[in-house]
Amino acid sequence: MDPSRRHLLASLPFVPSALGEWLVSWNYGTPAASAARRGAGRVVGLADVARINEARKAFGQMDQRFGAGLVRPVVVEYLNGTVAPLLRGHYDDRVGSELMTAAAGMTWMAGWTAFDLNRHGQAQQHFGQALRLAKTGDDPLTGVWALAALTRQAIHLEQGTWAVWLARAAADTARRAEAPPRVMSLILIKEAWATALQAKPAEIRDGHSAKQVERLLTAAERAYAKGTTDRDPEWTSRFEAAELNAEVGVCWRLLGEHQRAADCAEVAVTEFNERLPRSVQFNQVHAAEAYLEMGELEQALDTARAAIPVTKALTSARSVDLLQRFSGQLEPYGDTVVVREFRDHLTSELIA
Repeated sequence: MDPSRRHLLASLPFVPSALGEWLVSWNYGTPAASAARRGAGRVVGLADVARINEARKAFGQMDQRFGAGLVRPVVVEYLNGTVAPLLRGHYDDRVGSELMTAAAGMTWMAGWTAFDLNRHGQAQQHFGQALRLAKTGDDPLTGVWALAALTRQAIHLEQGTWAVWLARAAADTARRAEAPPRVMSLILIKEAWATALQAKPAEIRDGHSAKQVERLLTAAERAYAKGTTDRDPEWTSRFEAAELNAEVGVCWRLLGEHQRAADCAEVAVTEFNERLPRSVQFNQVHAAEAYLEMGELEQALDTARAAIPVTKALTSARSVDLLQRFSGQLEPYGDTVVVREFRDHLTSELIA
């Protein structure tokens, strides 16, 4: 790819209005009669599909451990250089359906790495393409995966209304497909998070919205407790108990239950341990935010300070942004010595 085109793609904006068209197409569009293709490229087999899936899993492990900056160039190169030519190849309906699902997974991976680097226009386009590939392959559960990623991005960008619509579309799709419990848990917790973000029950004292969020949290936890099945998509393995607990904690913070939020985040940090540094960092900062909301300034600063070395080791723009957001939340205490020292330390460490 030439540098000018790379720069153009990197500058793509996030376009909320595009989501409406995608949702209509996903919900009401008719899947292709067949996923077969008789292209000019080579004959594609299930072994090719398996290699795409194995590559995505390897890229996912690298992303989780090191952040997207390290892995995104490789993912994009693989998507453009290996997956795209296969899609233009020759394959029957069975292989075609499997190939669409595998291509959707790799496209999801490209979107996720763009998301982690704050390239939100690119991420949105990748997630939307993953949704279209899932539609072509008539694979509703992979569609749920793409919709969950779009929901998470909308939450991150504080697009509360879109986040709720996306989460509900994913939940409706999952129910129609009689999705296994782990899939339902993953999307129900996203719907709870989106609902809490949109309604802001802690700010406006909306008891009805708070109860709605709590019902969704309970439903997500109950679904998760039902365990795994032989119908679970491979990607649900990323959604372990610590991840559920972490997202429950974020919801409690939005509900104004800051002690419960801190407890959830601290448990998640312990469970993630050193396996998933980015997840550890996120939850350290989330715990720090909860302590700050409770007025426990020194505890908040100590917890956030522990996240700084992890942030330096990652190649994740989201991780840096999260710490900088916490620093901004310290403004009411900006004249205190401890906050000035923390901010100076944070700035010097991130620069280094």
